[in-house]
Amino acid sequence: MPIQNPLTRAADKAGVIGSIVTAMGCAACFPALASLAAALGLGFLSQYEGVFIRYLLPLFAVIGLIANTVAGLRHRRWGRMALSVIGPILVLAAAVLMATRGWPTAWLLYPGLTLMVIVAIWDLAAPARNAPSPRGQEAVR
Repeated sequence: MPIQNPLTRAADKAGVIGSIVTAMGCAACFPALASLAAALGLGFLSQYEGVFIRYLLPLFAVIGLIANTVAGLRHRRWGRMALSVIGPILVLAAAVLMATRGWPTAWLLYPGLTLMVIVAIWDLAAPARNAPSPRGQEAVR
Protein backbone atom coordinates (compact mmCIF):
# COMPACT_ATOMS: atom_id res chain seq x y z
CA MET A 1 0.00 0.00 0.00
CA PRO A 2 1.49 3.38 -0.96
CA ILE A 3 2.27 6.03 1.60
CA GLN A 4 -0.53 8.59 1.76
CA ASN A 5 0.35 12.27 1.72
CA PRO A 6 -0.79 13.49 5.15
CA LEU A 7 -1.12 17.09 3.97
CA THR A 8 -3.66 16.32 1.24
CA ARG A 9 -5.58 13.92 3.51
CA ALA A 10 -5.76 16.54 6.26
CA ALA A 11 -6.72 19.29 3.82
CA ASP A 12 -9.47 17.12 2.34
CA LYS A 13 -10.97 16.39 5.75
CA ALA A 14 -10.61 20.05 6.81
CA GLY A 15 -12.45 21.10 3.67
CA VAL A 16 -15.32 18.73 4.39
CA ILE A 17 -15.68 19.59 8.07
CA GLY A 18 -15.17 23.31 7.51
CA SER A 19 -17.76 23.44 4.75
CA ILE A 20 -20.35 21.66 6.87
CA VAL A 21 -19.76 23.75 9.99
CA THR A 22 -19.79 27.05 8.11
CA ALA A 23 -22.98 26.10 6.29
CA MET A 24 -24.56 25.30 9.66
CA GLY A 25 -24.18 28.95 10.62
CA CYS A 26 -26.69 30.30 8.11
CA ALA A 27 -30.24 29.58 9.23
CA ALA A 28 -31.86 31.64 6.47
CA CYS A 29 -29.71 30.17 3.71
CA PHE A 30 -29.66 26.49 4.62
CA PRO A 31 -32.43 25.72 7.13
CA ALA A 32 -31.82 21.95 7.35
CA LEU A 33 -28.19 22.40 8.32
CA ALA A 34 -29.01 25.27 10.67
CA SER A 35 -31.52 23.12 12.54
CA LEU A 36 -28.92 20.36 12.81
CA ALA A 37 -26.43 22.91 14.18
CA ALA A 38 -28.96 24.10 16.75
CA ALA A 39 -29.62 20.50 17.81
CA LEU A 40 -25.87 20.01 18.26
CA GLY A 41 -25.58 23.16 20.38
CA LEU A 42 -24.00 25.27 17.65
CA GLY A 43 -26.81 27.81 17.42
CA PHE A 44 -24.41 30.59 18.40
CA LEU A 45 -22.86 30.30 14.93
CA SER A 46 -25.83 32.14 13.40
CA GLN A 47 -24.43 35.49 14.52
CA TYR A 48 -21.49 34.95 12.16
CA GLU A 49 -23.46 33.88 9.09
CA GLY A 50 -22.25 36.77 6.91
CA VAL A 51 -18.61 35.88 7.48
CA PHE A 52 -19.32 32.20 7.02
CA ILE A 53 -21.14 32.50 3.71
CA ARG A 54 -18.97 35.19 2.15
CA TYR A 55 -15.54 33.99 3.25
CA LEU A 56 -15.25 30.71 5.13
CA LEU A 57 -17.53 28.46 3.09
CA PRO A 58 -15.78 29.34 -0.21
CA LEU A 59 -12.39 29.05 1.50
CA PHE A 60 -13.07 25.55 2.82
CA ALA A 61 -14.58 24.48 -0.51
CA VAL A 62 -11.42 25.66 -2.31
CA ILE A 63 -9.21 23.82 0.23
CA GLY A 64 -11.18 20.62 -0.39
CA LEU A 65 -11.09 21.14 -4.15
CA ILE A 66 -7.31 21.67 -4.23
CA ALA A 67 -6.63 18.73 -1.92
CA ASN A 68 -8.82 16.37 -3.95
CA THR A 69 -7.33 17.56 -7.24
CA VAL A 70 -3.76 17.07 -6.03
CA ALA A 71 -4.58 13.61 -4.63
CA GLY A 72 -6.45 12.66 -7.80
CA LEU A 73 -3.56 13.68 -10.03
CA ARG A 74 -1.11 11.83 -7.82
CA HIS A 75 -3.10 8.57 -7.77
CA ARG A 76 -4.44 8.80 -11.33
CA ARG A 77 -7.83 7.37 -10.39
CA TRP A 78 -9.89 9.56 -12.70
CA GLY A 79 -13.37 8.35 -11.71
CA ARG A 80 -12.60 8.77 -8.03
CA MET A 81 -11.07 12.18 -8.72
CA ALA A 82 -14.15 13.31 -10.63
CA LEU A 83 -16.42 12.35 -7.74
CA SER A 84 -14.12 14.02 -5.23
CA VAL A 85 -14.02 17.38 -7.02
CA ILE A 86 -17.71 17.62 -7.94
CA GLY A 87 -18.73 18.08 -4.28
CA PRO A 88 -16.44 21.05 -3.56
CA ILE A 89 -17.35 22.62 -6.91
CA LEU A 90 -21.06 22.44 -6.03
CA VAL A 91 -20.42 23.89 -2.56
CA LEU A 92 -18.26 26.67 -4.01
CA ALA A 93 -20.89 27.50 -6.61
CA ALA A 94 -23.59 27.59 -3.92
CA ALA A 95 -21.51 29.88 -1.70
CA VAL A 96 -20.60 32.26 -4.50
CA LEU A 97 -24.15 32.50 -5.84
CA MET A 98 -25.52 33.03 -2.33
CA ALA A 99 -22.95 35.68 -1.44
CA THR A 100 -22.98 37.62 -4.71
CA ARG A 101 -26.54 37.28 -5.96
CA GLY A 102 -28.45 36.34 -2.83
CA TRP A 103 -30.00 33.37 -4.63
CA PRO A 104 -31.31 30.40 -2.63
CA THR A 105 -28.78 27.69 -3.37
CA ALA A 106 -29.68 24.83 -1.06
CA TRP A 107 -30.27 22.67 -4.17
CA LEU A 108 -26.52 23.01 -4.91
CA LEU A 109 -25.13 22.99 -1.37
CA TYR A 110 -26.82 19.87 0.03
CA PRO A 111 -25.80 17.51 -2.80
CA GLY A 112 -22.29 18.99 -2.73
CA LEU A 113 -21.87 18.49 1.02
CA THR A 114 -23.37 15.00 0.80
CA LEU A 115 -20.94 14.04 -1.96
CA MET A 116 -18.01 15.51 0.01
CA VAL A 117 -18.94 13.45 3.08
CA ILE A 118 -19.44 10.26 1.05
CA VAL A 119 -16.07 10.64 -0.69
CA ALA A 120 -14.33 11.46 2.62
CA ILE A 121 -15.76 8.30 4.21
CA TRP A 122 -14.80 6.31 1.11
CA ASP A 123 -11.27 7.68 1.38
CA LEU A 124 -11.04 6.69 5.04
CA ALA A 125 -12.46 3.21 4.41
CA ALA A 126 -10.47 2.46 1.23
CA PRO A 127 -7.59 4.88 0.60
CA ALA A 128 -6.69 5.41 -3.04
CA ARG A 129 -3.69 3.59 -4.40
CA ASN A 130 -1.54 4.78 -7.23
CA ALA A 131 -2.66 3.57 -10.63
CA PRO A 132 -0.14 1.64 -12.67
CA SER A 133 1.97 3.87 -14.87
CA PRO A 134 1.93 3.57 -18.61
CA ARG A 135 4.95 1.74 -20.02
CA GLY A 136 5.52 -0.08 -16.72
CA GLN A 137 7.23 2.84 -14.95
CA GLU A 138 6.78 3.27 -11.22
CA ALA A 139 3.92 5.58 -10.21
CA VAL A 140 4.72 9.00 -8.80
CA ARG A 141 4.15 9.23 -5.05
